[in-house]
Amino acid sequence: MIILILKERTESAELRTYKSLNARMDLARADQKQCDYLESGYEGEKIFDGWVEHAGEGLILNDLLFVTGGSHYQMDSLYIAPQKIYLFEVKNMYGDHYIEKEEWISCGAKTEVKNPILQLKRCESLLRRQLQILRCPLPVEAYVVFVNPHFHLYHAPLHSPMIFPSQWDRFSQRLKSIRMPQGLHSELAEKLLSLHVEKSPYERRPDFRYEELRKGIVCGGCGRLGMDALSRDQLVCVNCGQKERFKNSVLRSVEEFRLLFPEKKITSEQIHEWCGNIKNSRSIQKILKENFVRVGRSRGTNYEEKK
Repeated sequence: MIILILKERTESAELRTYKSLNARMDLARADQKQCDYLESGYEGEKIFDGWVEHAGEGLILNDLLFVTGGSHYQMDSLYIAPQKIYLFEVKNMYGDHYIEKEEWISCGAKTEVKNPILQLKRCESLLRRQLQILRCPLPVEAYVVFVNPHFHLYHAPLHSPMIFPSQWDRFSQRLKSIRMPQGLHSELAEKLLSLHVEKSPYERRPDFRYEELRKGIVCGGCGRLGMDALSRDQLVCVNCGQKERFKNSVLRSVEEFRLLFPEKKITSEQIHEWCGNIKNSRSIQKILKENFVRVGRSRGTNYEEKK
């Protein structure tokens, strides 16, 4: 069985922002809740990816954001098969829930949660409209996929567009019966990719100032501050013990800095301070020279991304 992934799944800018700030400051309760929600959602999507990549043959597009008729809508995964398009909305929900009319309620907290079916129907409707614009005759079949085995939904309608973990194997048998002729629908996939919008209007961003953030290098493994010098060109995390080349740590820190402060210029002094003054500024300056374009001279020197 061959799955061709035309758009890989990556962490969103919003998630990367929250994770960075979570390591460098004490988030407000609402911001910490949003950070946990985003992390849980991404973990659930990766679980889904592991399942669907072995489920059948087809073309997969992940993390798509479209604008149709002035409305933004986000899709976790599109699975393009020969005779139809599957739209998957992935949910990593936990605990017991029940449905009362169209309301979804958490049994533990007795609070209403967002109804994923309504979200799915909106995305499905807008996607159908977009496919009509593209003159694509393929029908759309949409599902909410629940990935957490510790989730249970009471009063679920019998014929509902939901796939629970216990149903994965049976659903995958349907996909395994699909045979994708070589080259089929690749043109459609390219058209859909060209419609993807990078910047989401729904992204949230906590309030923060540079001066308030803890400086240092965040570990690429455990996501905590605490990278310290181990040797001349290697660092080690004091929290989890993961080792990494100094160059790689600095480049990752530069990307983090650019994410949080896109308006600030990248200088060796600035990055040296951002990395917690670890090692010396000359080492960082050399790394910037090798990987970025130098702009200006002397005290006004800064670095920009290579075109």
